[in-house]
Amino acid sequence: MLLSMAKNANLGAAKNAKNDEFYTQYVDIQKEVNAYIEYNPDVFRGKTILLPCDDPEWSNFTKFFAQNFEFFGLKKLISTSYAIESKKYQTDWQPTLFETENPLYNVEKSRIKGKIFTLTHDTNNSGRIDIDDLQWSYLEGDGDFRSAEVTALRDEADIIITNPPFSLFREFMAWVMEGKKKFAVIGNKNSITYKEIFPLIKENKLWIGYTSTSLDILFTVPKEMEKDLITQNQGSAYKIIDGHIFARSASIWFTNIEHGRRHQPLQLMTMAENLKFNKKLKDLTEYQHYDNYNAIEVPFTDAIPSDYDGEMGVPISFLDKYCPEQFEIIGITKTWFGGACKIYPEQKQIDKNGKESKVSKLNDGPAILIKDTSNYSTYYQVGNNYYIQTYARILIRKKQ
Repeated sequence: MLLSMAKNANLGAAKNAKNDEFYTQYVDIQKEVNAYIEYNPDVFRGKTILLPCDDPEWSNFTKFFAQNFEFFGLKKLISTSYAIESKKYQTDWQPTLFETENPLYNVEKSRIKGKIFTLTHDTNNSGRIDIDDLQWSYLEGDGDFRSAEVTALRDEADIIITNPPFSLFREFMAWVMEGKKKFAVIGNKNSITYKEIFPLIKENKLWIGYTSTSLDILFTVPKEMEKDLITQNQGSAYKIIDGHIFARSASIWFTNIEHGRRHQPLQLMTMAENLKFNKKLKDLTEYQHYDNYNAIEVPFTDAIPSDYDGEMGVPISFLDKYCPEQFEIIGITKTWFGGACKIYPEQKQIDKNGKESKVSKLNDGPAILIKDTSNYSTYYQVGNNYYIQTYARILIRKKQ
């Protein structure tokens, strides 16, 4: 058992290290950032943008903002990288010609020091400020965002935009929030339910970006990782487009920069209209109530009833359509948040094959009391009562 646990831990660490080497495509950055510009054309004007956790020589974040420096009206662009020797996932790395042909190039520093790229003005007298005007030097340290060196850059900046290491997402967001900055960062969709992240969403200090949570975000990866993805036969972990291998990840944008979709209220039907016309609810004659939360179950965002004033449990994907002027977020059905009005004793879980197991899972989320178990592949028994459990739900209430 101990060997198995150690093996699983090592596999998890290896997977996290690989996920830290996912590189965002230019088109995905462009689509997200353009939504901020469309909502407020001056959102970046006169601002200093920091791109930490970046590899400026091949990063699309650096390319995108450098190419749009004048159009966005930026004051300054700062981009920092993490030293190759400090990375958990080691690749067959080679310095770029951009670095080796520069007088500042140092073989030893190249592997153990991070780099900083800055853009402020037209250095080559071309008549415009763009990527060719980037200036760079080695950092004193390895470029870790938690270092005093990079933290000072955070404090200088107005806005932070990046794809941070997924394995350090909690720490990174705490670092950003500590700096009280505007931000747009990519993270795993599951981060929504983290006890460090969800309260920020509830308090309207963070929200989902413009890019839909239902869309695939595909990342470029080092060549060595392409081989790993293929040889491990992880069909859901990669996608091949025009012969190029992209890593797949359930990732979304987290931001506190306004965009238009966030303020578009949902067009909803009444409870009676949903039960009559919503095909997704065809097997229901009424909305079910949770047994352990004071709320009704709404299994689909487009099934939210317009005439219900009480609390409702909605899918996590609701955040994609969340309009703060229309709804109030009350909580989330996760044990760490609390809010449950009932705690169940040990339960008996019966799976689709009739196998019985003693569990405590019913306390991990919303439970619904049922009379007939024949329609459910897995259900739970507590005494003489039977229950099913839904996925994690966000608890909301209509604003009056």
